[in-house]
Order: sequence, then structure tokens, then C-alpha cells
Amino acid sequence: MAEKLKITLVKSTIGAIPKHKKTVEALGLKKLNKTVELPDNAATRGMVAQVKHLVKVEEI
Repeated sequence: MAEKLKITLVKSTIGAIPKHKKTVEALGLKKLNKTVELPDNAATRGMVAQVKHLVKVEEI
């Protein structure tokens, strides 16, 4: 497993279900094409799996 994950919001949350909007916000993503680096753990992986159609993930 990588040490960190680089997560980028690539699709708008407009029209997404409210749970997915909250998950994206909890990941720290507010605007389109913005990137955050988060630790690679089970909680982060679970959140990313829930909104995988909205984000791009890279291991760093």
C-alpha cells in the first residue's frame, strides 16, 4: 500500500445524491479539479470507493 493518496475531483457534484456530496466535502474537495493528499487507510479508501465515479485517485 502507498503512504498517501492524491485525490482529485474530476466530475461535478451537481446532481449527485446528498450522501455523495457530503463524502466529497469530507474528503476536503470543494471545487472541480482541486487535489488533496490524504493518508492511505481503510477510512479514506472506503470514502473514495463510494464516490469513485467523481474522483481520480493516484498512489504516491
